Amino acid sequence: MTETFEKLKALLHEKGTLTDDDINRISAEHGGLTPEENMWLQAELYERSRAAQSQVTLEQFLAANQVLDTAEPDSDEYRRAQAIVDAYLAGN
Repeated sequence: MTETFEKLKALLHEKGTLTDDDINRISAEHGGLTPEENMWLQAELYERSRAAQSQVTLEQFLAANQVLDTAEPDSDEYRRAQAIVDAYLAGN
């Protein structure tokens, strides 16, 4: 593994995410990534961003279910609550 990859992995672990500036700066200082390292890094960034966007807690699920019981089926409130329930049931 390259020094660049090790530094980017450490920074990702520390910050939880990386910006394009982080990647470009470290790559400029220590050299480029191999195609496999780049693929791993991009996949890890994608998974972390996806997980951060779609986490629905049990409390959110229960609150959304209460909204579904009381809101009109064609209201925006109902649609937002249904999206939360669907995401929770899908395991997101």
